Amino acid sequence: MKNSRSESYAAAGVDITAGYKAVELMKKHIARTKNEGCVDDVGGFGGCFGLQLAGIEEPVLVSGTDGCGTKVKMAILMDKHDTIGIDAVAMCVNDIICCGAKPLFFLDYIACGKNIPEKIASIVGGVAEGCVQSGAALIGGETAEHPGLMPVEEYDLAGFAVGIVDKKKILDNTKMAEGDVVIALASSGVHSNGFSLVRKVFDIDNNPDTLYVPCEALGGASIAETLLTPTKIYVKSVLALLEQVDVKGISHITGGGFYENIPRSIPKGLSAKIEKSAVKVLPIFDLIAKTGNIPERDMYNTYNMGVGMSIVVSKENVEKALEILKANGEDAYVIGEIIKSDDGVILC
Repeated sequence: MKNSRSESYAAAGVDITAGYKAVELMKKHIARTKNEGCVDDVGGFGGCFGLQLAGIEEPVLVSGTDGCGTKVKMAILMDKHDTIGIDAVAMCVNDIICCGAKPLFFLDYIACGKNIPEKIASIVGGVAEGCVQSGAALIGGETAEHPGLMPVEEYDLAGFAVGIVDKKKILDNTKMAEGDVVIALASSGVHSNGFSLVRKVFDIDNNPDTLYVPCEALGGASIAETLLTPTKIYVKSVLALLEQVDVKGISHITGGGFYENIPRSIPKGLSAKIEKSAVKVLPIFDLIAKTGNIPERDMYNTYNMGVGMSIVVSKENVEKALEILKANGEDAYVIGEIIKSDDGVILC
């Protein structure tokens, strides 16, 4: 790309050479994510991936796409860009694992007001870390400079993941029955949902300095660093569980909280009865509720409240499931059971 430079385009606000530099800086991060399916180098027109189908009778590809919402605002405000990419990956791979699919590869899309190569490389570094945590290869992406559409310091980030599962192993919630048990996997924090409400509650846009004061309710951490904690990636621990236990349903608790997400993995005629006293609510959620005077139902209908995923197994498999999950680094515990009802989820 040594001869590629347009002075006219640069004068209009787009420096294409910055894009080339960003690609060079991010290559070391991308290299960390290489797996057996990678057959091409970054920088071409498409990312290539060779499917490894040994042991899979009827392969089904499972895809997911998502972004980080206005959590990106927090990264920009703090000028910390090396973890938001983990969130982008997590939001996608945590979704596809709910079908029982193993992530294969990931692509990112970054739109920015101005391409600052070092910043873009830092963002992609976080994406690469998320890919390493989930076992997915980062096989491509796009960085688009949009002067006039957004301020020079701002950007947005989204991603796309593809996974694979043998058709006979796709999770089938028709096997779910009354008396099955709901297991919680602890979240790492707010993850990547509800940040518009967070920003309103703490008046972040008007009083950003309050974010950096050590907060006793958060164990001395600041609100800012707590909010920017990356979304936990559950892929490897859930895959380990699926290998040994008959899992009947998995829900990724994202926007919409308990009320929207838990019912998505439960068939009609059944509901999840959740014991609120069993939920290990993280201090950040208590602080949000208290500061913003947010009703409890709204909290459970917006945030994960400390539960990043819920998993349904039969009563006889509970102890084995908990043992496997804990051995793989999860804070896993029982929060409820499946009952006959059409309410979807009941918090009591």
